[in-house]
Amino acid sequence: MTMDRSAQQIKESVGYALAQLCKAHRYAIDEALRAHGLRVGQEMILLELWTHNGCSQSQLAESLCVEPPTVTKMLQRMSAEDLLDRRPDPEDARVSRVFLSPRARGLEADVVTAWADVETRATAGMTAEERILLRRLLIQVRANLARTDP
Repeated sequence: MTMDRSAQQIKESVGYALAQLCKAHRYAIDEALRAHGLRVGQEMILLELWTHNGCSQSQLAESLCVEPPTVTKMLQRMSAEDLLDRRPDPEDARVSRVFLSPRARGLEADVVTAWADVETRATAGMTAEERILLRRLLIQVRANLARTDP
């Protein structure tokens, strides 16, 4: 097998298509969010806080599947941008709780609209059944990759 053929096999793989899709989606979401003064990834923290305001930094890291230092850095930036407030837990000062600012509360509809617009672009030309199937297949791929056994 030549190097050319191996490279072609990679480029024709599901994984390569997924990687390209992730890059394109991230770019589209970033562009849509920047119109509202947000950076890509920040909406994921806001999404968690819109449903669990006051959760701990470690809970955020776990729910977002990222390392705690990554969350800490994001929270520092978001705090400086008046999107949230971090406070010590009243019962355990070692725990830092994260709360939405009034500005962040006001961004929920904008973020929902931005995601909906990108979703509409991404699934243009697909039937409702095809969108449901695509979502189910992507969830299956993620579950397969999350398995620890070979």
